[in-house]
Amino acid sequence: MPKMKTKKAAAKRFEARASGSIKRGQAFKRHILTKKTTKSKRQLRGSAEVHPSNLGHVRAMLPYA
Repeated sequence: MPKMKTKKAAAKRFEARASGSIKRGQAFKRHILTKKTTKSKRQLRGSAEVHPSNLGHVRAMLPYA
């Protein structure tokens, strides 16, 4: 049986942590930043954890993570 393939688009967007949770980048911070408040832009910094309701879908795309 052949090896399972990783979805390369998902591999570029998600990273598995040692605890088993999956890290993702924050959305809404790329463009049209002039109308967003400084507070909202500051709170979009850093990374976040994938929500449990989406975790199954992300794990299916990353079989070896």
